Amino acid sequence: MNTVDNLIDLLSLEETSKNVFQGVSKTVGSPNVFGGQVLAQALNAAARTINNGRVLHSMHAYFLEAGHLEVPINYNVADVRDGGSFSVRRVTAEQEGRTIFILSSSFHKREEGHEHQIEMPPNIRKPEELLSWTEMLEQFGDAIPSRTKTFLEIDRPIEFKPVEVVNPFNKEDLPPKTNVWFKIKGDIKPMNLAVKQQILTYISDYNILAAAMNRHASKAHWGNTQTASLDHSMWYFRDFDFDDWMLYAIESPNTSNARGFAKGNIFTREGKLVASVAQEGLMRPIKK
Repeated sequence: MNTVDNLIDLLSLEETSKNVFQGVSKTVGSPNVFGGQVLAQALNAAARTINNGRVLHSMHAYFLEAGHLEVPINYNVADVRDGGSFSVRRVTAEQEGRTIFILSSSFHKREEGHEHQIEMPPNIRKPEELLSWTEMLEQFGDAIPSRTKTFLEIDRPIEFKPVEVVNPFNKEDLPPKTNVWFKIKGDIKPMNLAVKQQILTYISDYNILAAAMNRHASKAHWGNTQTASLDHSMWYFRDFDFDDWMLYAIESPNTSNARGFAKGNIFTREGKLVASVAQEGLMRPIKK
């Protein structure tokens, strides 16, 4: 899976009966189903039941059990409410009779109102000045730890360019933040807003817990820490296009009780705030 067309195919579910949809999985380097995939597929299912032109503005989800890559996922959509301005859908994802994930999403009719937004972080290096994951692998492959190298070798429909590159051999704590530029691969065809939001949601589960890990980099890394997404929330503010690089600016206000919390804002290159994200994830030190 290395183009946006592959990703759209993955996120486009088969409707098996009324309000029931089925999807398959593709690995991103983990032995379990990628959380971003389940989030985006659940939103695809929810959006397919919206017939009044309303637009997704928020979603809140919990990951209950790890998903198996080889087993189809069934998404059951409940029509919770269709009010005068908002429509709410609840999605339950199941594998072999087990509930592995739940999501609530809200859709709002288009309205005019007051508007403001925060500014994009200042003095961020531009993507043209940075190396992508692919370029890092090509230039430094032999020096990259084997676990990280295996992760980077997976084909992806998105290219990432981190602004701050963590050296795994420098055992020092870093600021609890990270900034990553991203761009989808392949020919970009016209997409409706719902599809763009689903792709953005898929991408939002990448990199976010890295901000929490950075603060403990002197002793914690992906090889000695058990990590998993526990919950994920996202708010969608403005329409956008994928025709240029976008910035995911992430910070982690807290880690405690073997959990890390991080929040992020997604901007276009021009600084338009497109969406905000919040996630808490498991950060459990692996005991020898």
